[in-house]
Amino acid sequence: MTGDIADVVVVGLGPAGSCAAATAATHGARVIAIEARREAGAPVQCAEFIPALLDQEIPFLSAVTVQPITRMRSFVEGEAPDVTDNFPGRMIARVAFDRQLARRAAAAGVTCRYGVRLRAVNAEGELHLSDGSALRARVIIGADGPRSCIGAASGRVNRALVETRQITVPLRARHDATDIFLRAAYPGGYAWLFPKGPRAHLGLGVAAAARARLKASLADMHRELVVSGRVGAAVLGLTGGAIPVGGRLAAVAPIGKVPALLAGDAAGLTNPVTGAGIAAAVQSGLRAGHAAAAWLDGNTRALDHYEDDLAELFDAALTRALARRAALLAFAAAHGPPNAAALRRGWIGYPQYWVDTAPPELRRMEMTA
Repeated sequence: MTGDIADVVVVGLGPAGSCAAATAATHGARVIAIEARREAGAPVQCAEFIPALLDQEIPFLSAVTVQPITRMRSFVEGEAPDVTDNFPGRMIARVAFDRQLARRAAAAGVTCRYGVRLRAVNAEGELHLSDGSALRARVIIGADGPRSCIGAASGRVNRALVETRQITVPLRARHDATDIFLRAAYPGGYAWLFPKGPRAHLGLGVAAAARARLKASLADMHRELVVSGRVGAAVLGLTGGAIPVGGRLAAVAPIGKVPALLAGDAAGLTNPVTGAGIAAAVQSGLRAGHAAAAWLDGNTRALDHYEDDLAELFDAALTRALARRAALLAFAAAHGPPNAAALRRGWIGYPQYWVDTAPPELRRMEMTA
């Protein structure tokens, strides 16, 4: 079967895929992007918080911002919250965010095809799609999430996952902080309450092995916050999904004779402790699109440079988070449920998390990442 031919085929039109597609097209590549969902951004499968520094990469953030975040509050078991001031960020309308990125890709000349799934990809770079059609690519970019088909086809799989469940609830009073709930009952994860104007996202993530208790644990947390008067009893929305927590995968590998780049969750760039991934998706997508276009233009080192860029941007923070996550799981295996001190060592809101045994050059890299 011979299908449409493109310089670059991007699989996935979330933030990573839209940024990759737009960048490659802007640099002269013929780009086709496919997306399994029928529209960009929906349904929402995240808590919708982004760090303030993403303003430097995306100029339209004000238009999709629901409210600013100024601080983080960390609740360890039943103790009073510990407050991290100067924790700036935004709660965004994720559907509007994703759609705007997808529109920018289309405006750059990308052919965007929605409601189409990747079924298989062969060694000649031919992608077989759910509608019976096929595409041929000179470069493939996999931005298709934690269970990436492109990653699997090239031997790169996110094997460590956290499972999440999130509900949207009425918020009884305006709030400007992201609330984090650290408990021994949430192995490999935490609960969160993120305000979004008159509503809030209440969610919980746990290690995949504890998935069976996810629904009940989140219902218990909801009841607790209802009794305390913080949120209403109504459930206004429900979502969930998997988050990769095993660290960065190799960014570039061939599928047969065709180079395949991974970006965002597909590349394992989500922070293994916090689960944050939108900023990494944007940053990696921009660089993947640039690398693909440069390689097509004759820069034989462009794909190696992409790998190096991701290592420089993310490895310091990911290495620390992986170590903290592993230490917390090891504590639980050796001593039983982690105590308050262990929980604090494993969370970014506490100085203990940042006590470093790594070389000074790694610390410097992380501080600027």
